Amino acid sequence: MAGKTKPVTAGDKPDTIDDAELALEGINMLLNNGFKESDDLFKAHRNHSPLMSFGASFVSFLNAMMTFEEEKMQTAFEDLKATERLCESENAGVIETIKNKLKRNVDSQRSWLAMLNRLQRQIIIADCQVYLAVLSFIKQELSAYIKGGWLLRKAWKMYNKCYSDITHLQEGGQRRPSDAQGSASPTPSSRSQQSLGDTPADTPAPVPAPVPAPGRVPDAGHSEALDRLKGSVSFGYGLFHLCISMVPPHLLKIVNLLGFPGDRLQGLAALAYASESKDMKAPLATLALLWYHTVVQPFFALDGADTQAGLLEAKDILQRREPVYPNSSLFMFFKGRVQRLEGLISHALTSFSNALELATDQREIQHVCLYEIGWCSMIELSFTDAYRAFERLKSESRWSQCYYAYLTGVCQGASGDLEGAAAVLKDVQRLFKRKNNQIELFSLKRAEKLRKPRPSKDLCSLAVIEVLYLWKALANCSVPKLQTMIQILQGIEDASCAGLKHLLLGAIHRTLHNTKDAIQHFQLAERDEVGCLSNSYVQPYSCYEVACVLLDSPEAAERGRALMLQAKEEYAGYDFENRLHVRIHSALASTRAEAPQ
Repeated sequence: MAGKTKPVTAGDKPDTIDDAELALEGINMLLNNGFKESDDLFKAHRNHSPLMSFGASFVSFLNAMMTFEEEKMQTAFEDLKATERLCESENAGVIETIKNKLKRNVDSQRSWLAMLNRLQRQIIIADCQVYLAVLSFIKQELSAYIKGGWLLRKAWKMYNKCYSDITHLQEGGQRRPSDAQGSASPTPSSRSQQSLGDTPADTPAPVPAPVPAPGRVPDAGHSEALDRLKGSVSFGYGLFHLCISMVPPHLLKIVNLLGFPGDRLQGLAALAYASESKDMKAPLATLALLWYHTVVQPFFALDGADTQAGLLEAKDILQRREPVYPNSSLFMFFKGRVQRLEGLISHALTSFSNALELATDQREIQHVCLYEIGWCSMIELSFTDAYRAFERLKSESRWSQCYYAYLTGVCQGASGDLEGAAAVLKDVQRLFKRKNNQIELFSLKRAEKLRKPRPSKDLCSLAVIEVLYLWKALANCSVPKLQTMIQILQGIEDASCAGLKHLLLGAIHRTLHNTKDAIQHFQLAERDEVGCLSNSYVQPYSCYEVACVLLDSPEAAERGRALMLQAKEEYAGYDFENRLHVRIHSALASTRAEAPQ
């Protein structure tokens, strides 16, 4: 591991530096809360190689993403462009060198090195284009979106080409020894390749990379370098597949027309391969897998309604990586996420608090920890602790002060501080900035309704339970807390939110496995006509919930699929429509996969 490598100082001779190993060490430093040390290491060696230049640019980019400060984003942009220019300027010479070597059929060793360097630079260029696209998207301007999309398309083409070339070279290197020596046991790299799968159907046939000398197989060092490069490209390749697979279904056809694939399993396999490699992006691939298993999968219900799916994988990753990252605030954060999903809320609060302390110089990591502390407090119905966490986010975070103000207000009102809640809910309108953001629009509408004429403890409590439902956190609540929620909801008599009340009661009963009561409440919610204007999502979500219950029963599965399609096709223009469509798409795909062939 890179953590065992003696740190290299700026005074060392360049030819003594293993840049791949040093880059991995720098990333490991960063993840163990050594942000400054990592930055210093990469800056000291950024002119040594394209890889170290990219490492320095990546740290600069990460710093910009953690602060959203304009000056740092501009610095990151310039650093990434400098790395991109460095790689592009050397690529042409490398390709010409390869051609010359092939023509002369001499010096195979140098030809291999030149080819590996070319692949490394192309992967780095693609990485730079992805991060430049992210910086463009942050501007939230039409021209920036167009530019960002163009950069992503360029990056995908390069990832796809490099992935195909490296796979072709690996397969060629694995076949030739068996041709010459008869049957041979598979190498570790071949086993990894088998687990990763073949090049996907939507990938063009691999373009043969220039093999330096016909019939020659790369030596062990070159094979290891290919494995590392496969890990390097698999990070970007896998993220593309994974992220595109989560695009709302109605946008998926457009995205696919632009040339982006979206195979979730292929993406996960590529990230798993990358996470086990010796490339500097291996730790980042590990974090991406943890993010998927503990945040994305349970939130979007990508494997049905089971929020426990993926927890075993996440726990295994954390257990194996703990010796390498003993002081990592990020790994401690994901440990808390696992504990929260397991319903171990007190343990999760401890982990998030520890992560908060470890991230003393990393404000954005502190903020995600505070966010989770607020959520765990809501799950425990500890409204005072919850609103204090969200209040700090409202003051410090630059992400969505409007949303944090809403969470602060409803938790403060649920705690009984109605005057404080009224003041904060009034702030929501002032902090509302992103008119196309669904969460902020929802927060604004709800805040306006709650504060006119004035907030009440019951309706603020209803609002907290509603948020727990919409963010799929009811499954993390203990039975006593769920029963307390039922009592709160049953005491609410406001006719304008009768449908919402029944939807939430149905969801709680479903969580408690009271199927009959759940269906009854969902059906009452779906029939509510009075509150459908102010709570527009209640009817389609109720229809979806009934469908989910029916899909759990083989004899009612067909009726469940029909209701699922009804929820998808008969309703439009409601809050969190895309979110529900993703869940419906996943549920229908799951039923098709389980159907007998």
